[in-house]
Amino acid sequence: MMALAGAARDPGCPFEVVLVASDKPEAPGLAWARDHNLETFALSPKGLAKPEYEAAIDGALRAAGTEYIALAGYMRLLSDDFVARWRGRIINIHPSLLPKYKGLDTHARAIDAGDTIAGCSVHIVTEELDGGEVLGQAEVPILPGDTPDTLAERVLAEEHRLYARALADFVSR
Repeated sequence: MMALAGAARDPGCPFEVVLVASDKPEAPGLAWARDHNLETFALSPKGLAKPEYEAAIDGALRAAGTEYIALAGYMRLLSDDFVARWRGRIINIHPSLLPKYKGLDTHARAIDAGDTIAGCSVHIVTEELDGGEVLGQAEVPILPGDTPDTLAERVLAEEHRLYARALADFVSR
């Protein structure tokens, strides 16, 4: 999220960040966003039915004038109805070279499989988990002695480089 907000400050950037939203009201990224004069929205899903929770998110996004949603660190599955309402306008960054290793524990799975290359992918969100069109990828070598944490650190650095570029290309097409 910070990488996207930073890129949006560039005068040539084709997107702006109109809202930073989180399902964790205590998320450090929200404080960072407020400190950088970005509009924020936070709502915990605890105690709310999924349709009620997603309706609140949808309302906040629409009130902010959101045209596209760029997920970053959002670890909840969106309902098919929510995805359908925003069809073709939600993208996500995923820590693997899709279609390999959809879902969780991607770094451990790549290491355990004996892969020599890992990476990240930006993709359009569809009803299928990590199954939408891939918009961009960045490769990261898996080094001898890598752990899921050391690999994750290097992949995250590539995610920060890739995501803003892929989002800019996506909103410009």
